[in-house]
Amino acid sequence: MDKLTEPELELYNIAQAEMKHAYVPYSHFQVAAVLRTKSGQIFKGVNVENASFGLTNCAERSCIFNYISAGSLADPISEFLIIGGTDDPISPCGACRQVLSEFLPSDATITLTNLTGAVKHMTMVELLPYYFKKKRI
Repeated sequence: MDKLTEPELELYNIAQAEMKHAYVPYSHFQVAAVLRTKSGQIFKGVNVENASFGLTNCAERSCIFNYISAGSLADPISEFLIIGGTDDPISPCGACRQVLSEFLPSDATITLTNLTGAVKHMTMVELLPYYFKKKRI
């Protein structure tokens, strides 16, 4: 298993604290995601459930949507960290993997972790091989 670097430890601590904001009245399964841009901006997101489960939003997408809503697309993402109460480092769902592939540069570090500090570092290609890419015109 990998270890957290000092900059990742900062994101880990932010994500762990952010988990309490998750809205999870049905599953009681809190997840948080935090990203850092190349200029150092930090954006956070948590999972938000809904009684109509298809309307639930994952932490990873909440985080990306906050980044986009802030108008920060010109400031590329350099790091992305996800934390959850899983036995092994948490793994994002397929929908989140595809959304991440749209906004994370290929050299961005993706850190999957859990509450015990188990860590797995990945690239976008490792996380989602053969992901859909933007159409070239």
